[in-house]
Formats: sequence, structure tokens, C-alpha cells
Amino acid sequence: MILKREDVDIDKLTKEGELYEKIENEKVRCFACAHRCVIFEGKRGICKVRYNRGGKLFVPFNYVSGLQIDPIEKKPFFHVLPGSRALTFGMLGCNFHCPYCQNWITSQALKDERAYLYYEKIKAEEIIEIAISRKSKSVISSYNEPLITTEWAREIFRLAKEKGLLTGYVSNGYVTDETLDYLEEVLDLFKVDLKSFRNKNYRILGAILDKVLDGIIKIHKKGLWIEIVTLLVPNYNDSEEELRDIAKFIYSLSPNIPWHVTAFHPDYKMNDRERTSLRKILRAREIGFEEGLKFVYGGNVRIPEVENTYCPECGELLIEREIFFVTQNKLKKGKCFKCETEIPGIWE
Repeated sequence: MILKREDVDIDKLTKEGELYEKIENEKVRCFACAHRCVIFEGKRGICKVRYNRGGKLFVPFNYVSGLQIDPIEKKPFFHVLPGSRALTFGMLGCNFHCPYCQNWITSQALKDERAYLYYEKIKAEEIIEIAISRKSKSVISSYNEPLITTEWAREIFRLAKEKGLLTGYVSNGYVTDETLDYLEEVLDLFKVDLKSFRNKNYRILGAILDKVLDGIIKIHKKGLWIEIVTLLVPNYNDSEEELRDIAKFIYSLSPNIPWHVTAFHPDYKMNDRERTSLRKILRAREIGFEEGLKFVYGGNVRIPEVENTYCPECGELLIEREIFFVTQNKLKKGKCFKCETEIPGIWE
């Protein structure tokens, strides 16, 4: 269903949230993301999908704006069940406003008049039934920012865990302790976009760098499997100094965290620069390895070898990929088939 801008029916697909507290004068404070919005009665948070009605916080529920089967490599998770299917769902809204967003049609649906309000009503049980029928091994919240629809995700993930499925977020990492605690029993994976290592750049997106870094640290300390993606935007975040700073930060947490450096293409409001060059992607990978990271991947480029997984000890090819598909997997029980080095990840 595509709604007219003036149609407010989407607000009927909500329920009272749990990640908030009531404060004075019918105001509420939301804990879903690091904005921690204080929302007055009748108003909405920065994300626009969490709103205060009568001194209670209402949050999105029982719909999706996107639902499809993807290779898990597309998320991208390269160290999780290679070659498996991931049922991916998303909703409307975002707590950032990135000018180069590739999913802006839905993520900015309540902020940009050019976007549209598309959704399909669905129950959590139906989503899991689809996942099982399509032989998915994981259920992933993506397409928009999952943190702002966490109550809905937990409902789905609770059912997914009962069926033995992995669960994950594809997120900007603007997470809080409250949300991580809320998801503790039902969440396995976290892909985080580390979009820059300069606060001035994050300000353009409507966020604060330190809160993203703090979120990544929290996720890692929780023991969730984490992979980090940096979209290299020309003349924005692609200097060697900044890329080295990102690599050093990841290394400070663990050299085993996979880092994906992916190519930008002009989109949404950022059409004033060229696509990221292959040379820049290759150099970013080199910087990651120079700083001690063991697994650095290139994305959005048609060069298979930058998508492959190699043993960090003996250099043998372990997982061969072509775009988002695994063409060869030589891992033996999570170890290098040749030197038996243990490769970090979730392999079975």
C-alpha cells in the first residue's frame, strides 16, 4: 500500500513502546537510540516514527516496508554462515539524514516529500513462517535504521530464536545500553556503518561521532558478532589519514573484526561527485592490513579477490565469492583447511 502524504493511517500500526520513560508534563524520554529524544505530547522523535500520544510513547508494529530473501553476504556478513539465505525486513524512518542514502525512499519517508509511504501489514509469526519456508538461516532487520523499531524486531527475533535462526541488525550503530540489554537474549549479529572518523562529517548526517564509536564498543563488549562497513565517499571521508584512523580504532577492539570498505555511487542529494575509484578501494584495504586488521574486504566493485576470505596465517584462499555469492568454501569446522588456524566467525 502506498499512502498519500496526508494519510496518517501508518500511525495506527503502532503499539506502546517499552524503551522509554515518562517524565514531567506528559513528556517521554526515548531510549531506542543515542539521540535519547525528549518528546512532548503530540510530537515525534527525530526518527519521526516514534511519537508521544497522551504521555505514552508509541512505536511502529505489525508492518514492513521491505521483505525479501537475500544472500547473507549482501548485508554484508562475510563471516556468518557463508552462502546461506537471510530473510531481511525493514520499516519506515531513520534517526540520521545521510545525503547519500541509497534507501532514502523508505528511510526518509516521513522527512522528505519526495519519498513515499509504502508498507504491507504483517504479523511477526508470518515473517518467521516465510523465513522457514524459504530455508533462511537468519532473520535480519535492515533497509531502514532498525534501532528505531526495536520493539517490533524483538517480537520477530523471539520467534526466530525458537526456530533456531540467527538474528541481526544492519545499523548505523547509534545504540544505547538499554536497547542492547533489551535485545540481549534474541540478537546475534550487528553490522555497523562507521561512516566517518570526523565529527564534522557526522554532524552533516545528524549525529555525533563519539556516540557511534561508543555504540560499537558496547556491541563488541556484549559479545555480539560484529562487522563494520565504511562507504568511501570522495572528498568526504576517503583521505588516507581518516581511513587509517578508522582501521586503528577497529584494531583497538580486535584485529579479527571484518572491515568492509565499499564504493560510493551518486544518490539522493549527493550527486556532485564521482563514484569511488577502484584504486581508492584497493588502497583502503592496504591501509587496513597495514594497521593489523586480518580481514578487510572491498565492496561494490567487480573484483572477486577483494571479496574473498584468506587465512591470515598461511594466506590460503578459504572462501571464494563472486558479488554476493559463495563459489567455494574450504573452511573445515571454522578452521583453515591447510594450517588449521581458527577463523573467527559463525560458521555452522
